[in-house]
Amino acid sequence: MRLLRLCTLMVYFLFASSLLANQTASTLRIKGAIGPAVADYIERGIHHAIEQDHKFVIISIDTPGGLDKAMRHIIKSILASPIPIVSYVSPQGARAASAGTYILYASHIAAMSPATNLGAATPVSMMGDSPRKSPLSPSTSTDNTQIAGSAMEKKVINDAIAYIKSLAILRNRNQEWAIQAVKEGVSLSSKEALDQGVITLIATDINDLLRQLNQRQCQVGDQLVTFNTDNLSVIPISPDFRTRFLEIITNPEVAYLLLLLGAYGLFFEFSNPGFILPGIIGSISLIVALYAIQLLPINYAGMSLMLLGLSLLITEGFVPSFGILGIGGTVAFVLGSIFFIDPSMGGTAIGWPVILGVSILNILFFMVIIRVTIKAFRQKVITGKQDLIGQNAEAISNIGPKGYVKVFGEAWKSQSNQSIKKGDKVKIKAVDGLTLTVEPADLPHLTKEDSS
Repeated sequence: MRLLRLCTLMVYFLFASSLLANQTASTLRIKGAIGPAVADYIERGIHHAIEQDHKFVIISIDTPGGLDKAMRHIIKSILASPIPIVSYVSPQGARAASAGTYILYASHIAAMSPATNLGAATPVSMMGDSPRKSPLSPSTSTDNTQIAGSAMEKKVINDAIAYIKSLAILRNRNQEWAIQAVKEGVSLSSKEALDQGVITLIATDINDLLRQLNQRQCQVGDQLVTFNTDNLSVIPISPDFRTRFLEIITNPEVAYLLLLLGAYGLFFEFSNPGFILPGIIGSISLIVALYAIQLLPINYAGMSLMLLGLSLLITEGFVPSFGILGIGGTVAFVLGSIFFIDPSMGGTAIGWPVILGVSILNILFFMVIIRVTIKAFRQKVITGKQDLIGQNAEAISNIGPKGYVKVFGEAWKSQSNQSIKKGDKVKIKAVDGLTLTVEPADLPHLTKEDSS
């Protein structure tokens, strides 16, 4: 009987400990602009939490916004999650602007720290220029370009309004303010957001957040989930090497420079076959650049111009054209650089200093190629047997009367009516088949006319 009680007690403790072990949650962090690397990090973090049977995921947010493509990728991961996602704008002084607002609206629970804000959800390009005029404001210009731009901007605005409104309906949050945040770019403090039904709660820190979540319910799919934060362990998931590497290479300027490095590497390899190192560096750079580019909101016309430019640059290595192909490739590459990133998708354009720097580098490089090519064309042609007459050579064996000499890096049979030692300098008097007639260099030698 005692043994039976002991076994029952052990089973009870094992069962209780397993329950406690499962009471875990993950924390992810969005800090800075939202790009492909952040989207990949959030998606993999949510999948990891699901695989580890975590109860929910907390996404800490402090962002000025980011790429539309990356934001929608994150939101798709949140909407597809079978466990609750809690978005938490923290620490105090943080913000969830632009793309961050959409992510808050998509989350099952939206929380903010005191002294934080959200909003300014109007889609804008990250061009680094002066702010564009609102597409909804009146315009007196009749310029066709401006009219076309306004039409495109209105399409983007209306698409964003429909998107955030659908998220507000799904999570039963304030639709009117969401539309206003997109249309007019307005923002709210954390207290105002709570009062207007934009967020779920305000928490001073993570412990306060967990305390307020306890026994709170939320709808996840077709199930009503109740939070239980008693004895909960919170496990942070930090960005790994892959995320940090993606963050570097998906910077448009880095991807752009990698693409250029790949082109130069292949150019040098094709120009000097067998050197190997430029080909390896160029191939790796080109593959990494192309991988990064497919994650960015690119303009395909700009990409086509860049590929044309790269093709012309590489062709210059096969077909010397006094640099004409190189200059044409540079022009196409620069034009493609200007249109490379699609601003309507919130992309960060290539900076003018980078474009101008690359242009100057290409121009200088191909000026050197043109100069070397012209110099080579002006040099005396040294092919053909008759052109060997009068050239200097070096005896690579004793000649008396026969031996070998080296001319233009090649070994030739030679003959002479004088004794010549190995290493002596000689001049070529005549060519008979594959045999050169030579004499010591310090003696008068025959010219081509004399030999004929």
